[in-house]
Amino acid sequence: MGRNTRKRRTPLATKAIAASAALALGGGGLIWANFYASAHESNNNSWQNQTKAASAQVATISCPDVGQKLTNVPNQARTEVDGELANLDRQITDAYQRLATTRDAQTRDASFVQNSILQPLKERRKVIIDRIKLEINRAGGSAPDSLDNLTGCTGSNANQGQTTAGGQNNGGQQNNGGQQQNGGQQNNNSGQQQNGGQQQGNNGQQQNNGGQAGNGPSAADFVDITKVQPNVAAKPQKTGNASTGSFTTRCGVNANKNHNTDNVIVAPGVTNGAHHLHDYVGNQKVNAFSSNDTFLQGGTSCQNKNDLSAYYWPVVRVQDGTQDFDQNADGGGKEGNVGKILVPKQAQIKYVGSPTSKVVAMPQFLRIITGDAKAFTNGTANANAHWSCTGFENKVQLTDKYPICPQGSNVVRTFAFQSCWDGQNIDSANHRTHVAFADANGNCQNGFKAIPQLTMRLVYSVPQPVIQNGQVKNAYAVDGFPEQLHKAITDHDDFISVTTGGLANKIADCINSGRRCQ
Repeated sequence: MGRNTRKRRTPLATKAIAASAALALGGGGLIWANFYASAHESNNNSWQNQTKAASAQVATISCPDVGQKLTNVPNQARTEVDGELANLDRQITDAYQRLATTRDAQTRDASFVQNSILQPLKERRKVIIDRIKLEINRAGGSAPDSLDNLTGCTGSNANQGQTTAGGQNNGGQQNNGGQQQNGGQQNNNSGQQQNGGQQQGNNGQQQNNGGQAGNGPSAADFVDITKVQPNVAAKPQKTGNASTGSFTTRCGVNANKNHNTDNVIVAPGVTNGAHHLHDYVGNQKVNAFSSNDTFLQGGTSCQNKNDLSAYYWPVVRVQDGTQDFDQNADGGGKEGNVGKILVPKQAQIKYVGSPTSKVVAMPQFLRIITGDAKAFTNGTANANAHWSCTGFENKVQLTDKYPICPQGSNVVRTFAFQSCWDGQNIDSANHRTHVAFADANGNCQNGFKAIPQLTMRLVYSVPQPVIQNGQVKNAYAVDGFPEQLHKAITDHDDFISVTTGGLANKIADCINSGRRCQ
């Protein structure tokens, strides 16, 4: 994870100001349940089918995710390739901001988006993709031929994500993709379409997509949780070889405001590689230029000083008209991430076992990303968002809506990370294929080994959003890439395992022996 100091070879457009401007289940006590194969709670009445477009106007830009196709990049080429992937993200951000600031021109010229935004973006992407292919081939690898088909982007509607202008449709909004990892959690969330008419409330939003910065969320992104039918599936049955213990690490809630907009896993050496702000707990020296050596020197916010792991997630903000410290910064207000940053009331981090086997210790410096920051345009194959309210967690988990909680109830976002490891690699070229979710019965397949499953539960005191005349007041939303429109389904979480003093083995031993440790 060395520093990437290479100058980017393509000058990128100056950033424009953005447009006009959660699986821990616990109600009462903590019920650490339903953590197996939890990547995709299938919703047969999903968000793209349950909301209607207010207009045919292009709301956002959807581009094929090149990084997810790169499963076999030679180690010698990864630094260069990661840098070029970050360039692709910058291009999409710049194109989205041009989309958001040219609404008048779009109303006068039906071909404006295609000719002035999408076609130039396609040409710029081709240059970067050609460089990626060159770097891979130069290092002795073989770049996939399919990369040539990933240059074109599409204009999409905010609610449906359908092609509305030029280019190719990357199929990102097909909710049935990637469901093979869902295990037994095929939940018919019929209650999630009981929005009480919220989905019809986008009239008047034709010049933006809702939200304080004009890039979401909208009223259709919220649902009264009391009107959602229970959808939480039963846990897999435990076998005689189950690892039934747990290990809790207490690392605080980021009260010291350790933030940055980098992502050292996906974009090492690239400042603002995430394009949104993260909370960090655990390791205190995590940024784009951190290395494994840096992590060992980083100190920790955890009570157990042998836990130097990095736990980080995008911040949640309340869009109540206020601004925070980063209102004029890249990754903050300049990219549509606006409003008051909320500090979690609780941040509970727990490692749990497998229902079917013992676990092996996590390897040092293992990197895991759960969820997909681009799930709105990528589709749900890697989505792993779970939102709920205290008192409802063991009944309702939402993947594509933010809950409106009743008085006295707090918002909860929860995560269960991949719990199967390939036994060899601490990372992979696309940052996903070295780890996997267990199947519906909790088994690891294809030679993967069970590792302690990292679970996180973040609780927030959020002013209750109010839906009036199709508009949402006091909206809250997770930070994200500007073109993702702050959709709830884009929630994600990042982790780098760093321990000293034999802690990794102690965690595995505790879980395998059925004890409750901390």
